[in-house]
Amino acid sequence: MEKERESQASAGELSVKAVTLERLVLASASPRRAEILRAVGWPFEVSVADVDESINAAERASHYVERLARAKAEAIAGRCGNGLVLGADTTVVVDEQILAKPLDDTDARRMLRLLSGRWHEVLTGVALVRAGEAMRFFVAHERTRVRFARMSDAEIDWYVATREPMDKAGAYAVQGRAALFIEEIAGDYWNVVGLPLRLVYRLARELSDCT
Repeated sequence: MEKERESQASAGELSVKAVTLERLVLASASPRRAEILRAVGWPFEVSVADVDESINAAERASHYVERLARAKAEAIAGRCGNGLVLGADTTVVVDEQILAKPLDDTDARRMLRLLSGRWHEVLTGVALVRAGEAMRFFVAHERTRVRFARMSDAEIDWYVATREPMDKAGAYAVQGRAALFIEEIAGDYWNVVGLPLRLVYRLARELSDCT
């Protein structure tokens, strides 16, 4: 019995040792992404990348978010001596339209009317870059479907007046007041918040295996 307990304890120690979270440089000013990393105890520091987020003509949403995520990560990696840099970018897609951050209140109302009573997709591009002489990187994206309840004009006006939509892709924050209007989510919730943590962890392990 004693040997069995020792064996179980050893197995537990091995499983703990197998999970390593290498310190990241987060190439994003998003407080939501920082909160997600803190929630799982992933050590990181923030270094904001200044990247043009314009959408290219006829660009697919998956290519758009991956391109920006990589551009952010590489911009920071270029001025880091070494280390692991994380870039991410999130957007919302409905009717094949990419809904980035609203320009003003009118644009926010337009986006919310498009989402009202319908399914849409949230895509987040993730790029992990190993800074150094031999720069390595992995890029991928996560896709989640979200269904909004039908929103009245009064509800849309109220939500826009809270100012919450103004710096959010698709003009809403699923973890904020917009939760009142979310009927269903199919896929990774954290992706909708702004960082698909499981994807980041998988890419980090793959990148580590290549070193």
